[in-house]
Amino acid sequence: MYWFLVIIVFLLAGIKSEQPKKYQKVSVIIPAYNEQDTVAKVVEVVKNVSIVDEIIVVNDGSSDNTEAEAIKAGARVINHETNKGKGQALYTGYKQAECDIIAFIDADIYNLTSAKVYSMIKPILEGKTDITKTKFARESGRVTELTAKPLLNFFFPEISFEQPLSGQFAARKEILKRINFESDYGVDVGIVIDADVLGISIMEVDIGAIEHDMSPLSDLNLMANEVVRTIISRANKYGRVVMIDDIGYFIRMAIVGLLLVILGLFTIFFVKFVPLSIGVLISVIGLVISVYYIVKVIVKSVMMFKKTPKGNLIRSFVKIHFPMIISIVILILMISTFIGAAHFEHGVLSIEPNSRNLIIYADDSTRDNTISVRGPYTIDTAIENESDIIRMPADAMMTLGIKVNDTIVINGEMFTINETRDGEPDILRLPISAKNALGVESEDVIQNSHLKEIFSGSTISHNYDNNNVSVYEQYRVSARDKNASSFEILVNNVSVANSSGIFKENSTYSIAVYGKYMTSLTFPENKSFVYSNSTVDIRFKDTNSTSIKQFVTANKGYFLDFYEIY
Repeated sequence: MYWFLVIIVFLLAGIKSEQPKKYQKVSVIIPAYNEQDTVAKVVEVVKNVSIVDEIIVVNDGSSDNTEAEAIKAGARVINHETNKGKGQALYTGYKQAECDIIAFIDADIYNLTSAKVYSMIKPILEGKTDITKTKFARESGRVTELTAKPLLNFFFPEISFEQPLSGQFAARKEILKRINFESDYGVDVGIVIDADVLGISIMEVDIGAIEHDMSPLSDLNLMANEVVRTIISRANKYGRVVMIDDIGYFIRMAIVGLLLVILGLFTIFFVKFVPLSIGVLISVIGLVISVYYIVKVIVKSVMMFKKTPKGNLIRSFVKIHFPMIISIVILILMISTFIGAAHFEHGVLSIEPNSRNLIIYADDSTRDNTISVRGPYTIDTAIENESDIIRMPADAMMTLGIKVNDTIVINGEMFTINETRDGEPDILRLPISAKNALGVESEDVIQNSHLKEIFSGSTISHNYDNNNVSVYEQYRVSARDKNASSFEILVNNVSVANSSGIFKENSTYSIAVYGKYMTSLTFPENKSFVYSNSTVDIRFKDTNSTSIKQFVTANKGYFLDFYEIY
């Protein structure tokens, strides 16, 4: 029976094990024109790469001993009777190659190593990409920096390789069937552009430093002309000239229209000295212009998409259209804000946008956030069985200096503060009696800056719990921020609370323990007292701060009330 189980285990292991990858043959194509001094060394280096199965030197009409040196080194040589150019030499080698992967390597590299060759082929063998192009440290690159990169950035902004004209690259042979080989120095950049536009994966591989002969200025001039011709030709073929020229103009005009709409809406709602009719006229003119040119952009873009291979076109399209897209998003956000602020009642449409309140504290007060954006808040009725509870957004609590479970007395009636319900981050739920006392109604939208005005005169009891000490401070809400003083509470020389608020000079403030009068202080004098073997210190600090917390004086209640002192 055991032997049967062993057989089953082996069968299952065989089923789950991965099938061996199909062996992929590699050809290396070396284009050479009068490279008798270096071609043999390059061939010898490539021969030492274990994954290479075929080496082809394309002798592009050389007048020296390039052919003999290549044959002596062990390469297969294909001759051009005349010099046809690098691109044609690469194409000849590609057509004659019999392997699955083809690498193209220049014949004039002095310091080529097997590791450099292997590193440019490895990602393709591992299935990470379809094409690899190399980058390397070198002294030249004038054509790349002065012609190739600026033009690529203009017409093909999605292409961002460090060295688009590196010369050394590798690819799957089946992929190269989709590439249009240029016959001259434009072949490198042509392959990069074709691969990008056709959506073929291409990876830039760093192979370290490369040493080869510096090209004279006459050759660089020829190379630059051929690179420029290739990029312009591809830009025209793939619709990038249309995208930059016609569509670019339409986009600019569409942005002008969108900005006019935004300007018109802004003047209607926020610029009082501009007549309403002017704001409406600006918005209408902008709307007509933007709609007209956005339609033209869409029509032209659809036509271009139909004629051009998709590939990475969308990435470039988004980059070029980005300013218009951002303008549209801004306008949509602005319009959605106005729609959200619209109210229709008794045949009257009212739009009253309420902005959030940006608060930047420049004083020395101790706060959780120095910079914050708060509100607006929408008034609603308290939920059932919560007639003595106010559900308040967290931002509103920060503005009033309170927290959950604090209490607030409004027109003689006490309410407990609680957090908002899930899904209602900006809803301020008030019992009916509180709404009546504060003079607000359901669906009113309150800006954060007006919150303290609405709650002005209300008395808040705010709790601090720290180090086994529980203390409540009692203050009235002021309608506006006033100069405040900060103080610290210490129990047995341990800080338990820091606060700030509005005090009256030389006024008396009562202190209680468990709701019973204990002592009092006269502002701004510090105070110290002992209770149950604990020493309590209240120390005022000289700080620059403002607050809406107006602490109650002795004749109106307890300034501080301690409930736990250990």
